[in-house]
Amino acid sequence: MDVEIEEISAHDDSVKVKDNKEAMTEDNPDTVAGSTSGSTDSGNNNSSNSDIAYHEDQNDGDDGLDDCDDLSNYDDDEDYMYYDDEDDECDYLSMQAQLDNVDLPAGVEATVSWLNEPAPSSKVSSQASSSSHLAGAQTLNPTLPEHASSSFAQVPASSNSLVSGGSNSCGKEEVTEDELMKKYQSFKHFDVVEDFSDHHYSNLGVKGQQPPKAWSKKVQDEWKILENDLPDTIYVRVYEARMDLLRAVVIGPQGTPYHDGLFVFDVLFPQNYPDVPPMVYYYSGGLRLNPNLYDCGKVCLSLLNTWTGKGNERWMPNSSTMLQVLVSIQALILNSKPFFNEPGYEASYAGPEGQRRSNSYNEDAFVLSLKTMTYTLRRPPKHFEDLVIGHFRCHAVDILSACKAYIEGAPVGSVGKGIVQDLSATAEKSSSTFRESVSRMKNGLITLFTKNGANDCDRFRA
Repeated sequence: MDVEIEEISAHDDSVKVKDNKEAMTEDNPDTVAGSTSGSTDSGNNNSSNSDIAYHEDQNDGDDGLDDCDDLSNYDDDEDYMYYDDEDDECDYLSMQAQLDNVDLPAGVEATVSWLNEPAPSSKVSSQASSSSHLAGAQTLNPTLPEHASSSFAQVPASSNSLVSGGSNSCGKEEVTEDELMKKYQSFKHFDVVEDFSDHHYSNLGVKGQQPPKAWSKKVQDEWKILENDLPDTIYVRVYEARMDLLRAVVIGPQGTPYHDGLFVFDVLFPQNYPDVPPMVYYYSGGLRLNPNLYDCGKVCLSLLNTWTGKGNERWMPNSSTMLQVLVSIQALILNSKPFFNEPGYEASYAGPEGQRRSNSYNEDAFVLSLKTMTYTLRRPPKHFEDLVIGHFRCHAVDILSACKAYIEGAPVGSVGKGIVQDLSATAEKSSSTFRESVSRMKNGLITLFTKNGANDCDRFRA
């Protein structure tokens, strides 16, 4: 799907999306730039290339696509998050055992590392596993596979990162809950932090070098734009000692299969920035939930020059900004009908057949989005722990309400903030396979959300 959007200047008033909490909808066409679709070879290869293998029929003309296995199909036999036991700890161990045994393609997420408990002295090895392994780049461990693990290094396992709601003292529990929610409510949309050790691009860039003054000024200008104009649904951390690195968390838009999810991206400003676009890596957890977000971390977007585009759809050194990149990812990639992000599909699958395929894709995307929530909650990205804990505490009931509505037949994307927004949409029932899959996953989500301190989740347990 090629989306033509008007160019915006870094200092254009139209970039100010602060007042619009849903800055990713069609009401904000001047906030995003670029087009989305499959991938072509480009100088902005974020990781190894991959292929779109989800659809029942492939476009024979998609010669530029790469060859990396797609994990977007889920199997009825793979009960990733199904539990029978009422005991939380048994549920947790059951889930981990099932996910650890998933047969994933070699080199992608071979051991589902984001669900493994780290060894007590795994600091060095975990740093190595999260470092960049682009061709020709110096790495901490040259023996690691080309597809480095996409888990976050040096982050406690779920037993430590998830917050227990229990306490021997009611007073102490209330204070703890209050403090946690205060941290979430006061979490800044933009901030400067220090530790960059788990950043995907930590071994690339300016390491210890004195960057050119013009480059430094441009990055500082980007910081100012982000600090002033980020929408309420995007959070950014930059690094005092490494101005070339940035990490962003994007909240999935309402009305899409990605609603209420958290999606994590690492960014590198190259030494010749802004003559070339930033490099962007997506933490997939080995899951392919969108045609433009590859399981190996590549982000396919014309604004990043990783897909074809015309005019201001592509990176423009004199006017394109990092804010445009982030909002474009949110609006153009995490949209309500990602099936049509595929090149040519909007024309090839018009009418009822296209809608059927789009609905089926949305169902798969929602299942994978739920798994991504599990991934993020168990291993929150460094410097975003308070955001992750607070977000899933506040939105657990909304997510579970959506699961319940989808199980009862509501189509994916018709539920917003826990309520079916479009009653007419229920005429198009979700598939029985999807409803069974979400039903099996729901109890696992209840367990995880309860461990994280969310209230009123058990009423959704089947």
